[in-house]
Amino acid sequence: MIDSGSPRNAPAEAVHGLIALDGTPPPEILRRGREQVRQYGGRVVFGEVVSAEPAAPSADGDLRFTVTLADGRRITARRILVATGLTDVLPEVPGLAEHWGHSVVHCPYCHGWEVRDEPIGILATGPASIGHAFLFRQLTEDLTYFTHGTDLDEDSRARFAARGIRVIDTPVTEVVNDEDGALAGVRLADGQVVARRVVAVAAPMQARTQGLEGLGLPVRDLPNMGRGFASGTAGTTEVPGVWVAGNATDLVAQVGASAAAGALAGADINRMLAIADTDAALQGIAEGSPQGATG
Repeated sequence: MIDSGSPRNAPAEAVHGLIALDGTPPPEILRRGREQVRQYGGRVVFGEVVSAEPAAPSADGDLRFTVTLADGRRITARRILVATGLTDVLPEVPGLAEHWGHSVVHCPYCHGWEVRDEPIGILATGPASIGHAFLFRQLTEDLTYFTHGTDLDEDSRARFAARGIRVIDTPVTEVVNDEDGALAGVRLADGQVVARRVVAVAAPMQARTQGLEGLGLPVRDLPNMGRGFASGTAGTTEVPGVWVAGNATDLVAQVGASAAAGALAGADINRMLAIADTDAALQGIAEGSPQGATG
């Protein structure tokens, strides 16, 4: 397992929506996971992948790949599981990124309960933000929707009004902090400051593809969401010997779903390796017999 040590949820204080482990800090999840991988004979390598590409097959014709790390180390693999996760592409609003994972949130299921009853602002990024607003409205009665240059049709405005959601069309220019550095609101282009304790952003999501270009994995654009690797059952891809799991292919999967996808992919990889080992053994017997040598 190659671990860069930079998970998507690193800024968050706790993992939520993961039954039996709800509230556990992300570093603790990682620590336990690495320890358990080692207990099963797995090797954890810390480093950043700069390239991954097919290599010459083995003598029996089985697949091989070469993975190169930033420090020059090269690892040969029979199969590859891509679980690189994704990057949230935040709007370029000054002050927004520094609160990411705390007072600036993206998912009502990952950290909505923790911000319930607070004055929440939805910083719109596109059509997906409309549904976002309805979800966060379940958590607070004080919700303001900042269109921030995006379109909001009359039907949606009427639905917002019915739910008591305030709409502000003046663009947001920055996030404002209080004297203790906590998020206190947003400043608009006209200078007005709208007090908010939480800002929710349906940020576009992009799979982490850097260093994997040599594998030739197909990607797909998901409307109003972002871009991820295309995959099939159990994380299979169009590239023989390569699987993908987690947010790299399922952009909205939470930790539990991502872990389950990894388990399914791992089982499928193991199945294919068992078949490859059997094929190699059968080939070896055939090549070692007089009949195999002549025919």
